[in-house]
Amino acid sequence: IGKGSFGLVYKGRHVKTGQLAAIKVMDVTEDEEEEIKQEINMLKKYSHHRNIATYYGAFIKKSPPGNGDQLWLVMEFCGAGSVDPTRLKNTKGNALKEDCIAYICREILRGLAHLHAHKVIHRDIKGQNVLLTENAEVKLVDFGVSAQLDRTVGRRNTFIGTPYWMAPE
Repeated sequence: IGKGSFGLVYKGRHVKTGQLAAIKVMDVTEDEEEEIKQEINMLKKYSHHRNIATYYGAFIKKSPPGNGDQLWLVMEFCGAGSVDPTRLKNTKGNALKEDCIAYICREILRGLAHLHAHKVIHRDIKGQNVLLTENAEVKLVDFGVSAQLDRTVGRRNTFIGTPYWMAPE
């Protein structure tokens, strides 16, 4: 159904409950392992907020020696897709009205306020990382480059994000 910062995303269904889920499948190398663990930890800690996709679990699919393992990250399925401006239109193919855009922006800000209250910065807010559910709920996803700020690190010195979506500062 899409592509995240570290892998492909598939739609899955729980065998017993029928509940839909998004399954992010990532090839795991030693270099990426720490960043992927960071994304999982961010989701575990903060996905209880209504504007962050709910974390369901993570699984390792072992591969034969010499081949990389795969990490499967299972989270809430957001069936209405992303708010990427290249695909976001109303049912008649027209651009969204201002009140819909204002609603989406407000919900994004609520999710960011939750993260910031816990000293977390997302660092890659863009249309592809903001998803809509079938019930028009707005969810932040893709914590692959997020950062936890603590008392010793008040500011990050690295430039991380998606060009043209990054804030100029």
